[in-house]
Amino acid sequence: MTNTLTSDIKATVGQIQRIYKAGADYVRLTIPSLKDTESLSEIMKELRKNNCGVPVIADIHFNPRLAILSASLVEKVRINPGNFAAKKMAAASGFSDHEYNLEWSAARERFLELIEECRKNNTTLRIGTNHGSLSERIVNRYGDTPKGMAESAMEFLRICTEVNFNDVVISMKASNTRVMVYATRLLVKMMENEAMHFPLHLGVTEAGEGEDGRIKSAVGIGALLADGIGDTIRVSLTEDPEAEIPVAKKLVHYVGQRKGHAFIPLFDSYPIDPYDYKKRESNNIAGIGGRNLPVVIGAIKGKITIESLKEIGWKYSNRTGWKFSDTSPDIISSDSWPEDLPLPAEKYMTVTLPVKTASEKNIKLLPQHWWKQAQSGDILNSAAGLLHIFASDLTLENIEYIGEYPNIILVLNTNNTNGYADLRAAVFRLMNAGANNPVVFRLTCTEKDKDDFQLKVSAELGGLFIDGLGDGIWLENAGPLNNSEILSTAYGILQASRVRISKTEYISCPSCGRTLFDIQSTTRKIRERTSHLKGLKIGIMGCIVNGPGEMADADYGYVGSGKGKITLYKRKNTVKKNIPNEEAVNELIQLIKENGDWIDPESPLNS
Repeated sequence: MTNTLTSDIKATVGQIQRIYKAGADYVRLTIPSLKDTESLSEIMKELRKNNCGVPVIADIHFNPRLAILSASLVEKVRINPGNFAAKKMAAASGFSDHEYNLEWSAARERFLELIEECRKNNTTLRIGTNHGSLSERIVNRYGDTPKGMAESAMEFLRICTEVNFNDVVISMKASNTRVMVYATRLLVKMMENEAMHFPLHLGVTEAGEGEDGRIKSAVGIGALLADGIGDTIRVSLTEDPEAEIPVAKKLVHYVGQRKGHAFIPLFDSYPIDPYDYKKRESNNIAGIGGRNLPVVIGAIKGKITIESLKEIGWKYSNRTGWKFSDTSPDIISSDSWPEDLPLPAEKYMTVTLPVKTASEKNIKLLPQHWWKQAQSGDILNSAAGLLHIFASDLTLENIEYIGEYPNIILVLNTNNTNGYADLRAAVFRLMNAGANNPVVFRLTCTEKDKDDFQLKVSAELGGLFIDGLGDGIWLENAGPLNNSEILSTAYGILQASRVRISKTEYISCPSCGRTLFDIQSTTRKIRERTSHLKGLKIGIMGCIVNGPGEMADADYGYVGSGKGKITLYKRKNTVKKNIPNEEAVNELIQLIKENGDWIDPESPLNS
């Protein structure tokens, strides 16, 4: 999607051409005013004159007239059912049936006008539901929930079906991956129940920038693509629009490689609710499973030294002893330990030293076992330990055998090109058999590029954590990535899946023609000042269209309210309006301090 002013015809045409050259199959731009429809006409003329045939999508909010005017100019019009012809009609007590039906009748009438204009011009329509901008009418009846999102889309789809208009694409977008996945799955079920077969567009909106934006997008989009849901995708990054395309193409390519995968052993029944989160029941063994947060196991490459431990957040000094960062591994896997370095009493190790040697060193040890060895001899015992097993070997017969050792933590590996489905089916077989052994998902890759590694493992494992199936994550890579990059990815997947929060979360939009400040540089400034505030959620939004809604579950919001003007929020409440952009970051920090959520960053001298 473009982030230039649509009224700036030259800049917008140039950016559309760059996005198309980067490999986009469609380009979307915003139409916030009547004047922008005039610009849109000129933009389309310039594009076709320059032999740029990319289909263009006009993005419309609030004003049905703009959608109707744009339908004759572009290949597709996108509307948001949450604000299409919607009016604030409800009293404080909520909508009466009469008010509910009155507003829906008004929206229906304008929507029918748009359908006929699209039909006349052979223009496709996208019904794009956003979690943060559901209508008050829908929220009042269904809540700010995945069900509310699906119902918001379905009432518009029913009209399309009623008048036999089928050139429709549908999307369910949220900055919360769990909400986005559940809403899309629910929509698919509801469409199937009513014999609808409209194509789906996928995206995690306001995913953010850099590593966080890539991991979050891969987790949400990847979970749906893995089940064959999705026909187009957009990766929404707070970066130049051209940067989104390579990420999206890599994600599609990676998921596409699963075609023709090896056979996956079957399971008897689907033991989870795919529309609501519930963590799988498991035993609590050595702090893994039960009600514990998913653990991160780090395999340390090379010889362990004080410096290599510091790199992963395990810091030691004679004065203060051991200190651990929020993104250090809970457990280390290694085959060595420095002779002169005291062992951390708070942490487990899973070393490949002989058990006797480990005991002599007083290591808090989780022994490792391998399934082939366990099959050939009774090496398992009543002590807690890790059992490495491939998902395909977790048959009902083998589950029964493992069940005799309830203190075994299963480390599930996969060599199937469809690792996601292979691992999920294995956990389902465990659940159907009533086995409560904790499960750690382990992936070993050979990627040379950090982006490739992050997209691959996020798409493979994210959906498993969204569905509450995992008690831990263990990533390794034989390529040039260092230990801290691998661990950061593991924690990023857990945070994006909403199962373990280890750092500040930024809900930042990718920007568009409605944004009237430099959101990329502003996001960097806010991150530099606040990245030490673990667990705090900060929304950085370009404009008031989706901004206040999408960042509604954030602790603080920084939202564009006019040219160079910012409004600050505490949760859903407006706190300070129309602050000059150059002062707004400092004002945000002050707001955080006033509400008691600020802590001073740790001094490097004390770290």
